[in-house]
Amino acid sequence: MKNYLILLCSAFLIFSCQTKQETSKEEEDPRMAGFKGKIAKTFEDSVEDWPEVETFTGKDPNVLIILLDDVGYGQLGPYGGLTETPNIDKLAKGGLLYNNFHTTALCSPSRAAILAGRNTHSIGMGSHALSAMGFPGYAGRVPMEAQEVTKIAQKGGWTTYALGKWDHTPGFQTHQIGPYTYWPTNDGFDHTYTFMAADANNFTPVMYAGHEPIEPSRGNPDYHLSTDLSNKATHYLTGQASIDPDRPFFMFWAPGGMHAPHHAPKEYIEKYKGKFDMGWDEARKEIHKRQLELGVIPAGSALTERNKEIPAWDSLTADEKRMYARQMEAFAGQLEHLDMEIGRMLATLERIGKLDNTLIILTSDNGASGEGGLSGSHNEMLIVNSQQTRLEENLDRYDEWGSEATDNHYHAGWALAGNTPFKYFKQTVHNGGIKDPLIVHWPAGIKGKGEVRNQYHHIIDIAPTILEVLDLDFMEEIDGIKQMPIDGGSFAYSFNAPDAPDQHTTQYYEMYGNRAIYKDGWKAVTIHGNRMPWDFAGTYPFDDDVWELYNVKEDFTESNDLSQKFPEKLEDLKAAWEEEAWKYNVFPLYDDLGARFSNVAKIYAPQRKEFVFYPPGAVRISEPYSPPVKNKNHSITAYVDMPKEGASGVLVAAGGLYGGYTLYVKDNRLVYEYNAYNEDRFTIKSKTALPKGEVVLKAVYDVNEDKTAVVTLFVNGEQVGQGPVNRTHPGQYSLSETFDVGQDTGTPVSKHFTRENKFTGNLDRLVVTLK
Repeated sequence: MKNYLILLCSAFLIFSCQTKQETSKEEEDPRMAGFKGKIAKTFEDSVEDWPEVETFTGKDPNVLIILLDDVGYGQLGPYGGLTETPNIDKLAKGGLLYNNFHTTALCSPSRAAILAGRNTHSIGMGSHALSAMGFPGYAGRVPMEAQEVTKIAQKGGWTTYALGKWDHTPGFQTHQIGPYTYWPTNDGFDHTYTFMAADANNFTPVMYAGHEPIEPSRGNPDYHLSTDLSNKATHYLTGQASIDPDRPFFMFWAPGGMHAPHHAPKEYIEKYKGKFDMGWDEARKEIHKRQLELGVIPAGSALTERNKEIPAWDSLTADEKRMYARQMEAFAGQLEHLDMEIGRMLATLERIGKLDNTLIILTSDNGASGEGGLSGSHNEMLIVNSQQTRLEENLDRYDEWGSEATDNHYHAGWALAGNTPFKYFKQTVHNGGIKDPLIVHWPAGIKGKGEVRNQYHHIIDIAPTILEVLDLDFMEEIDGIKQMPIDGGSFAYSFNAPDAPDQHTTQYYEMYGNRAIYKDGWKAVTIHGNRMPWDFAGTYPFDDDVWELYNVKEDFTESNDLSQKFPEKLEDLKAAWEEEAWKYNVFPLYDDLGARFSNVAKIYAPQRKEFVFYPPGAVRISEPYSPPVKNKNHSITAYVDMPKEGASGVLVAAGGLYGGYTLYVKDNRLVYEYNAYNEDRFTIKSKTALPKGEVVLKAVYDVNEDKTAVVTLFVNGEQVGQGPVNRTHPGQYSLSETFDVGQDTGTPVSKHFTRENKFTGNLDRLVVTLK
């Protein structure tokens, strides 16, 4: 019996082995997963199985989004603007012009929404990324559950490019070590060439090629950001057409214009010399007249009254008129120069045979910016730090206005003119802040040329429109993460149906407490606390806000407030706004902008008392992630080895030409310099020459009660110099310049050294200590 069982088991094992041998090796070996051929000992007995190669017919539409910055409804030529924009005019004449398109009133939210297709509070971008809060609607980070349309296009085979401004990555992540969770490289873009900030110095921008910080302007005296971005687009487009001409592309092109600073080559600014001497009141009348003639506003649409905050042009002094006209000349010069670069891109598309089948969408992220305040400014960082600029300071820079010597912004009166025929500005949710130009050009899919479309649309409608045009399905799951529904709807239905009824019938708005709702042709709106965009301070009771009511189907320009006539209608709309607000994560409302900006720094800035930096890698650290030393007692200590022949260069620098501080060596002396708004500079220099060999260099910053300071210099523990800092930045030094050790990248903080400023001695480490 025992022998029988042994024989039975042996037979079973033999059978099992034979069965196992007959089982396909390809099915067992994970290295062979997906292989459908056959592998034998010889090639003749084997069968090849090649992976499928993605192929395209060349008939899939391409996409080019041109997202301008701070461009108002009445600033482009096709919308009645007074600046020459022949290439944008050409797009409008060959495509469609929309006169009822809306954005979110601010850059970060619009730039997230245009690609995500969701309401901004739904995706954590209820305000600027730098003013985030610890609530879902204001997290300052787009969740992975709201991937952008580029991710779908990328997975569908489109080559994707992001060029220019990328303004909704959290400041604490904008440095080269990552994580890159919220960078464009993780949002479906194959190629990125960007500045990761709200604005850029157009002559010396702080750029990133992918994740690598670069300085493309170095060594190029004729550099301008708009030209660089146009060149980069041409490089990518011609490369793709040469290598795989049938493969479609998706390009997001976001220049620095027309956000301040309004930088342009001098000849473009001089072209407009005297063209705006008529002032903003007459400019508004002229733009309004042109808009009626062009048919971009309905016949009979009234020109709104000038906001009471803006002075009448005729009430200004001769010096004020001269200065403010110059501010608009620089803006116009930059816009025409930008239009020229757009024309170069269009010429490239035509040259490679892609113009007809490229869906070109040109728009802006919000209305014209009144953040220049009631004097304009040679340095917008004054406004960011809640300060107005004195006319005398602006006049001192009249001849260099629009050059790199200025971080220039124009008077809010020109923003009002730029938003003609509407009232108010960027940040407000009246039409001046949210109604923007939209031009769509796609000869292969749009029959009409130069026609106006008046259906109501919002920036969240652009992503679903692209999906429809590209014939791509919304993906319920991306990279294993379930996606939240898209809030917008395609407006492709309007392309060839000019009289089609509106499909977007309800839309809420909220920006820094300013609120509005559009519903079935009616709009309720309020300016919270009557706060204007140039006023960053203060908090106001929300219950005291006064709401207005407009029938925008009949009153295109919001000029006839019906709140007293139809109080019940107003209450119904206010209730509808609250319902939408709860639905899309708008609550809680909080208006203290200063607290919001500082709280972000408290949460995400490094919470150390001591910061140790090692060259050469400690460069291009974003200001929000740098040591929080503003108006705090601190010391800066550099451990250096001075060569026999001496050394020079930057030990540390934060900010740039328009504000910041630096510790450096020049003429064998230790120097601390504080640059207050490029107006006042405080320099403290050591009295004695620096010794050779290993040396400890130290600057101690002691704050006075009035927020001024005293800086004391030490060499090897011995005091060698002392001096005052009588004016400081309470907030940011710059929106784009960085913190650097061993050199000063971007523009130099001090005028006593050039861009070639690396420390020539041996800097082992630099320590910043908060006291």
